[in-house]
Amino acid sequence: MSTPKQIDHEGTILEIKDGKITVGIVNVSACAGCHAKGACTMSDMKEKSIDVIDFSNKYSVGEKVKLTYRESLGWFALMLAYVLPFILVLLVLFIATSITNNELISGLLSLAVLPPYYIILSFFKGRLKKTFSFTIEKIVNI
Repeated sequence: MSTPKQIDHEGTILEIKDGKITVGIVNVSACAGCHAKGACTMSDMKEKSIDVIDFSNKYSVGEKVKLTYRESLGWFALMLAYVLPFILVLLVLFIATSITNNELISGLLSLAVLPPYYIILSFFKGRLKKTFSFTIEKIVNI
């Protein structure tokens, strides 16, 4: 069985507070990592802060760490945020059009389904935060 693909980022611990570790990473665009990166601007590199929940107390501020995220979770997030609502809007549009024969009402009903969807999704924010989380590990200097 193959191991799931992962996305790794190296970063530095900026802050540790109540089991929440804030790690600063430099997000580099694809062109900034190539052989012609001299042609790219500094806007292609952005400093970001990632929060990781960890209660092990084995990390310290300023330490270099590696953050890991499963690629499959990115696809799941894409499904929840974009694909599922799009399918829901189309489904409501086709059903409302066949029932009412009025395009204006059908269009408004199909758009009106989005706020309840995202409100329901927000009720699961706690569970989703646990699902969509980075894992952290020390970088061993050899």
